[in-house]
Amino acid sequence: MKDKKHCKNQHAEPTPAAESTLSLAPSSSAPDAALKDQLLRLQADFENFRKRVQRERVESQEQAAAQLITTLLPAMDHFLLGLKNVQAHAHDKTLVTGFQMIYGQLTDALQQAGLVPLVVEGQPFDPNQHEAVTTLASEEHPEGTVITEVRRGYTLGGKLLRAAQVIVSSGVPVAAAPMAAPVEPSVPPKPKALPQEGAG
Repeated sequence: MKDKKHCKNQHAEPTPAAESTLSLAPSSSAPDAALKDQLLRLQADFENFRKRVQRERVESQEQAAAQLITTLLPAMDHFLLGLKNVQAHAHDKTLVTGFQMIYGQLTDALQQAGLVPLVVEGQPFDPNQHEAVTTLASEEHPEGTVITEVRRGYTLGGKLLRAAQVIVSSGVPVAAAPMAAPVEPSVPPKPKALPQEGAG
């Protein structure tokens, strides 16, 4: 009798608690997938945040450099004018060489920061980079061509920092322009004299 009861217990149906445990086991992967998706989203957000912070830091450094260089440009302009004056009038070559060395050191330092001077003389006038101070007639430069530079322009990091002030050619002078030969007015022929009556 005991053996029969024991056999019945072995084939007994599972309890409700066991059934609930078994039913939950297959669905345990759903929370894992949601957690994984959330982690991926957080990782993407952090990567975007890191890139934005890095971009803002670079932009802030560029703005600070641009402000500093902009304040130095007037001093550079006056130094360049002084260098040209020394080159034209100084008889001491060592003085000229000293000015050139100092100016070269300044320009090298600024070029390392990304400052590049504009090349304008002999180039077509570009309103995006040039500021026309005046126009002059020129036989050597076609109309709309930059004759000379009044104030140097610069780009910083590939962007225009300051436009160049230039003098632009207005073309050939009017006095030098070829003039058409004047046309002489045509003289009408004289009418023939009529014969007098009674002439014999």
